[in-house]
Amino acid sequence: MAEKALITGITGFVGSHLAELLLAKGLEVHGIKRWRSRTDNIDHIRGKLLLHDADMRDLHSLMVTIDESAPDYIFHLASQSFVPMSWKAPADTLETNITGTVHLFEAVRRSGRDPRIQVAGSSEEYGLVRPDEVPITEKNPLRPLSPYGVSKVATDLLAFQYFRSYGMKTVITRAFNHTGPRRGEVFVTSNFAKQIAEIEKGTRAPVISVGNLEAQRDFTDVRDVVRAYLLALQKCEPGQTYNICSEKTLRIQEVLDLLLTLSKKKNIKVERDPARMRPSDVEILLGNCSKFKKATGWAPEIPFKRTMGDLLDFWRRRLEAESCH
Repeated sequence: MAEKALITGITGFVGSHLAELLLAKGLEVHGIKRWRSRTDNIDHIRGKLLLHDADMRDLHSLMVTIDESAPDYIFHLASQSFVPMSWKAPADTLETNITGTVHLFEAVRRSGRDPRIQVAGSSEEYGLVRPDEVPITEKNPLRPLSPYGVSKVATDLLAFQYFRSYGMKTVITRAFNHTGPRRGEVFVTSNFAKQIAEIEKGTRAPVISVGNLEAQRDFTDVRDVVRAYLLALQKCEPGQTYNICSEKTLRIQEVLDLLLTLSKKKNIKVERDPARMRPSDVEILLGNCSKFKKATGWAPEIPFKRTMGDLLDFWRRRLEAESCH
């Protein structure tokens, strides 16, 4: 019998890549989707998945899904994950991310099942990081600078509490920035790539709009991150927290410069857009994931240049497909 995995947020960017990996490893893959969710990211593998209509805000629907899927592994990825949106809709972000996590844990607890559960935290939990605190280890103080970061601290603590209170096998991962094909267009790397693809196609003037280019981020390819998520449940200790990152940083300016070198169009101008600036931005996120590497033997394999090339190609294909409809 194949092992069964349930992915919350399977229709999302990370969920779709994780589903591909788990199918390739021979697992039976179940996923939660809302009736109104777009499924573009999983349409190419939809026939191989077992999808359940449920909502993280509705406990009953999650209880039914846990009973129907009977998972050995649960990957909890569903969340409102766009940091700027968390300032515009802070209460909604907190409710979606925190209440949704409580509902999932309660559904598992009441089912009497004992799956291993990966809880996707975030480097945004660290927030305000002082210069003498990098690279960031799991022991760094949590000083979130956005409602999203606050919501992830809460889900992180809930995972620990359910582990201590009920013996639930929760493993908390704090992935630093990850990107690649299918990344939502509101996120910086994907937004730049889409703008460049539109310029190449002639549907946008040769000008890229940007926000803060000085922030430093620790980027990993999404395909390396989902490999890490599976290893987290196979090899890591429940109740523990693990950073997942590349252990090096790039300024957003460097990311933009790399994408511009990959473009077929030259002489693209760059213009700063005040609307893209955040109320408070984390200056540097540089992680240390030696704890995770020691537990699993994991290391990132995909060079960042390939990640950006694949992301740019994704947008070229998508824009081409949209223009054909």
